[in-house]
Amino acid sequence: MSSEEDVREVATRARTASHVLATATRATKDAALHAMADALLAAEADVLAANAEDVARAESGGTPANIVDRLRLDTNRLAAMAQGLRDVAALPDPVGEVLRGSTLANGLELRQVRVPFGVVGMIYEARPNVTADAAGICLKAGNAVLLRGSSSARSSNAALVAAMRGALAGTGLPEDVVQLVPGETHDSVKALMRARGLVDVLIPRGGAGLIRSVVEESTVPVIETGVGNCHVYVDASADLEQALAIVLNAKTQRTSVCNAAESLLVHRDVADEFLPTVVEALQAAGVLVHGDPAFAEYDDVVPATDEDHAAEFLAMEISAAVVDDVEGAIEHIRRYSSGHTEAILARDQATIRRFVAAVDSAAVVVNASTRFTDGGEFGFGAEIGISTQKLHARGPMGLPEMTSSKYVVVGDGHVR
Repeated sequence: MSSEEDVREVATRARTASHVLATATRATKDAALHAMADALLAAEADVLAANAEDVARAESGGTPANIVDRLRLDTNRLAAMAQGLRDVAALPDPVGEVLRGSTLANGLELRQVRVPFGVVGMIYEARPNVTADAAGICLKAGNAVLLRGSSSARSSNAALVAAMRGALAGTGLPEDVVQLVPGETHDSVKALMRARGLVDVLIPRGGAGLIRSVVEESTVPVIETGVGNCHVYVDASADLEQALAIVLNAKTQRTSVCNAAESLLVHRDVADEFLPTVVEALQAAGVLVHGDPAFAEYDDVVPATDEDHAAEFLAMEISAAVVDDVEGAIEHIRRYSSGHTEAILARDQATIRRFVAAVDSAAVVVNASTRFTDGGEFGFGAEIGISTQKLHARGPMGLPEMTSSKYVVVGDGHVR
């Protein structure tokens, strides 16, 4: 069969499986999630051996260290994936939740209730933890999922999906609620993007090129996740000792994730005091600073370009600039931000209110690290992605964001 025929065949099986899953009880779905978590831990040796193949192949191919970090699994990361499934099981079931309801003047009872999408396609790069996260969240929200990871993680993803599908056999749910999309070439990705009528929604998760390709080429509706050029603005009213700790955490705690800080802005009134300290601390941590003229006065700071200010480095690099005031920070963010997460470090409440109101990103953080923009940290369970669009879902997407809704209208012989 061709790639398109292969993909349509698994999508058809997913559609059939989704009909069973859509009406499954919470108890059945939660039991399946726990079984999947147990299966991942039981398959640790196979999963880590498969992952070692992927990592070795990536390293021999010269893959950047930050991408290899996203790809790599170990005992702790696998345990976290299993715990993520258990966390999702502990969350309320969104399916059937009444969003609003009323009795109309004519006596009709009207309810808007949450329902599954049906079949969700995930297209993602390098991160095998997404395989478990997406499977768990889609299952709990009543959706079958088609997983198309990158070829760089093909061995890891195959081992993970095999373990989870095996666990489903004894739960009363069809194995086909979780499937890998066959094929390793872009033809299979294109086929998934064109499976309109079989796949209800696509979620791309990865770099800017992947997301742009899916958004522009897909005939299936897309929930657009975004890259993270996240800013931290240090205001004149900030507690500078606290600000230093937050900047370092936001940049260095883990660089290969979309909620890591990529851009630093500092109010001119505290630049003389704060810049020497923050530059020294960042450089001591191994961060290369791409700075504007004020930052570039310091040793080993390289001059920043427009491309640097717009960059998602995903590495130990950061762009940095001095701004005149909060309005300058807002203008800089409007010009360069990807709309993911921006943080303000300040004590002046009027300044904070202005920043929060004027900055149009999926998350705005006050006096805390950008690293908190995360479904798990928000208490949503393992997220399926962070949406930077403005339709349907925005910010970390948990269970409610993986549902649609329908209206239920109840009458007693009503005619119009």
